Amino acid sequence: MSLPSIATPAPGGTGGLPLIPALGVTQVIGYGALFYAFAVLAPHMTESFGWAPEWTYGGFAAGLLAGGLVAPLTGRMIDSYGTRLVMSIGSALAGVALLALAEARGPISYFAAMIALEMVSTMVLYDAAFAALTQARGANARRAISKLTLIGGFASTLFWPLTTVLLGQFDWREIYRIYAIMQFAVCVPLHLFLLPGRVRRAVGVAPAPSAGEVAPGTYLHGEARQSAFLLLALAFSLQGFVVSAMSVHMLTLLQGLGLSAAVAVGIGAMVGPSQVAGRLVEMLFGTGLQPVTTAWVSAVLMPLGLMFLLVGGMTATLAGLFAIAYGISMGLGSIVRGTVPLQLFGPAGYGAMLGKLSAPGLIIKAAAPLVFAVLIERAGQVPSLLLLIVLSTLAAVALFALARKVARG
Repeated sequence: MSLPSIATPAPGGTGGLPLIPALGVTQVIGYGALFYAFAVLAPHMTESFGWAPEWTYGGFAAGLLAGGLVAPLTGRMIDSYGTRLVMSIGSALAGVALLALAEARGPISYFAAMIALEMVSTMVLYDAAFAALTQARGANARRAISKLTLIGGFASTLFWPLTTVLLGQFDWREIYRIYAIMQFAVCVPLHLFLLPGRVRRAVGVAPAPSAGEVAPGTYLHGEARQSAFLLLALAFSLQGFVVSAMSVHMLTLLQGLGLSAAVAVGIGAMVGPSQVAGRLVEMLFGTGLQPVTTAWVSAVLMPLGLMFLLVGGMTATLAGLFAIAYGISMGLGSIVRGTVPLQLFGPAGYGAMLGKLSAPGLIIKAAAPLVFAVLIERAGQVPSLLLLIVLSTLAAVALFALARKVARG
């Protein structure tokens, strides 16, 4: 019987101590500049362009759709050429796309910039970063992924208030120019000098799996692999709609429920620390659990948090409980996105697998900001929240069913 093939990191950026902090910094800047800033800047962009909000959110949706379409290709590029090349080029292109967005003057240039921005985001955000850690650590990347998401959880906490403060001094175009400079000055050098190069494959004995991980040779195959993929893709797609909608509209939704702008920003900022708290608990105490167990447990917290918001959104205390439960669910969900595919399908072709998992829900995730904006405007906050509760509950059910199937073998 042939021995399993394991990844051997290329020289330079071998996955040592600097790798996780470096990726953590680039993920905070990446998510903050490419994703979370839009939630704060969108109303100002709409006012600047002088068009209906649907155009602003429609451009964002078109970008998410394009990003989903290219995600499998990005995953294959990462597997073939390594994360150093892909993420370094991606950071540079992200800076260019941010500058293009800052210069947009009409629908054509705006849509083109948003599409370019979300396409290159697949080269620099979590899926690419998880692949970097998997290329550096192989099948034992779970703990590294947890540590990375621990740092990345501060993206919304830092960039929502930061963007709000910057709006007091600059307009939205200048803010995007500042964030473009951060891509060039910080992210490109970190990716270029600290990430693994092209991964070589060597034949040898794979490292022993740590607690909660699956030994090589026990990954899913055949019909079991296909059904697990479908359940996982379904859950990720439904959660993707909720997270995509809330990441853009959370502040608007909170204010629509009666909270002041300052309180809404404060509640929104609580999501980041809650993500970090959930990830810290998982890193310290959850390594003995199977990732699929963590997946469904964390998924249950999302509809629970949304119910707190539904019941008492006008009460800051209950809104705070929403932020905590929702944040913990989001935080653990980011870990799950990296660790469950690693547990079920193994490190071989890991980048391409993450791309394939994101593809089925690309239309759902892309449509979420626009659909939710229209739903809030036409139906109001309560029906909009009920939709999110239903979708997140279905995602939790799908992940529970996946865990049961894995447990039965």
